[in-house]
Amino acid sequence: MMASTGSTIRVGNCSGYYGDRLSAMREMLEGGDLDYLTGDYLAELTMLILGRDRMKDESLGYAKTFVRQMTESMVLAKERGVRIVANAGGLNPAGLAAKLREIAASQDLDITIAHVEGDDLLGRADELVFGKVMTANAYLGAFGIAAALQAGADVVVTGRVTDASVVVGPAIAEFGWGRDDLDQLAGAVVAGHVIECGTQATGGNFSGFANVDMSTPLGFPVAEISEDGSVVITKHEGTGGAVTIDTVTAQLVYEVGGPSYLGPDVSTRLDTMTLTQEGPDRVAITGVLGEAPPATTKVCLNALGGFRNSVEFLLTGLDIPEKAELIQRQMESALAAGTVPESVEWQLDRTDTPDPATQAQATSLLRCHVKSASPDPVGRAFSDAAIQLALASYPGFSVTRPPSAGTPYGVYRPAYVPQSEVPHVVVQADGRREEIEPPSVVSSPEDDTAWPEAAVQESTPPTGDWVGDTVRAPLGRLAYARSGDKGGDANIGVWIPADHPARDDAYAWLAGFLDQSTVRELIREAAMLDVEIHPLPNLAAVNIVIHGLLGEGVASSTRLDPQAKGVGEWLRARDCAIPASLLPDSIAEAAL
Repeated sequence: MMASTGSTIRVGNCSGYYGDRLSAMREMLEGGDLDYLTGDYLAELTMLILGRDRMKDESLGYAKTFVRQMTESMVLAKERGVRIVANAGGLNPAGLAAKLREIAASQDLDITIAHVEGDDLLGRADELVFGKVMTANAYLGAFGIAAALQAGADVVVTGRVTDASVVVGPAIAEFGWGRDDLDQLAGAVVAGHVIECGTQATGGNFSGFANVDMSTPLGFPVAEISEDGSVVITKHEGTGGAVTIDTVTAQLVYEVGGPSYLGPDVSTRLDTMTLTQEGPDRVAITGVLGEAPPATTKVCLNALGGFRNSVEFLLTGLDIPEKAELIQRQMESALAAGTVPESVEWQLDRTDTPDPATQAQATSLLRCHVKSASPDPVGRAFSDAAIQLALASYPGFSVTRPPSAGTPYGVYRPAYVPQSEVPHVVVQADGRREEIEPPSVVSSPEDDTAWPEAAVQESTPPTGDWVGDTVRAPLGRLAYARSGDKGGDANIGVWIPADHPARDDAYAWLAGFLDQSTVRELIREAAMLDVEIHPLPNLAAVNIVIHGLLGEGVASSTRLDPQAKGVGEWLRARDCAIPASLLPDSIAEAAL
């Protein structure tokens, strides 16, 4: 059942991460018309997980949940004429394609399956000076996917492509875009970026969730992409959640850096688009401009960082600092009797309240994290040191769970190589291999030579008018936010809701207020870190990048929130001096 009108295609998403809702593929196929169904299964942490799978069994290294989904839904997709594109191949796209062909044969299904490879650079780690790593995967673009679809593939699976590429590839295949069609490519990249994380575009993880129908499972998003690169974001009728300017903005500012969103096919200008609410659950995105891509592509490197362990002590009642000091001194003394871990980190979270009505309100949490290059110092020796103090330490001694054996952890870091150094190969269903040439026109070295996430692009905050006194109120009473991780960095997108009656003035205040010093004051963990601020006036948004907040990446971070998913909500909870005229009357009056 093809939904294309000839100048528009409908591209759905059924997965935002490895572990997303298993039933989503069938729901999307049954729920309405689609031309293509895509899925994003890879993240930096996922590559590490798949790397461990491959170490145990060389035939693995792909997303096994995708296999389960396809086993159930491949016949249905073929019947409805929906072609499937997913990056579920991970570290072994050839193995995944072969597995899918086995399943198709067992179901007597005539289906054409191709895959894209070339991103895996592990075998060239020494040549490319990556050091000792477990995985090394370059981000490929969308033209390989397009070539497979143009050759007739019903299913295309890839290794590491950019998240948006699984959506951009079908648009290239349908509309015949070339490397020079930068604005159209950029429009499709925006479509892909919005729907890549599944239900995050339809109300999931959304600051304004109280205004969204969450009573039924959220519907997965659909991008209607037109030949000119304009896009409408929607969802199947009758599904939960909502598609609004704010739910789409939430995804647009998620895990990005500056206004130029770099990719191997195009550099997309996030500061050029216009969002319009066309109707219920329909948001149009127009005016996106594209520029030449960088000469290099990013490589995701994961290495074994060592071994780690942790214990969480519950401190209850009075004298919390003194109790924390006692157990810390006792633990460090016990550890000193053996081989001391290379890293010992303490974190005290004061969650207790005065005159606590419940024991939970009387309790704080003290965490001890240890790391070492070898497992022994963070294994039984560490666990024993904690448990053997159970009757010999602070009053009310308790732990959230018994310490376990030390576990390995990974360290993420990016690298950059010329696009010409990365093979981009389509392996068609008949085994024919097709090389995809890199872009011939790239940005000049002084512009974007290495996907510089830290490249600061100067922009002037807007000016606006507001009257009256300021009041102390949580920032979240004025603005929404969404946050996430990019390696060891955290990004926080903050924006003024679309229905704010004085949105321009409110945004002018927000953009002037959130400077580096203010962010460091509100988010104390950033006090000694590099902070970037990027205004995005067309979205009434400010994007904040905090470098190093997550240390060496999600797998090694010891933060309570290692993926920075809650940092935006933490920022919204901070009290600020906000002009009363910009706040809802009830909040402004209560704050006076």
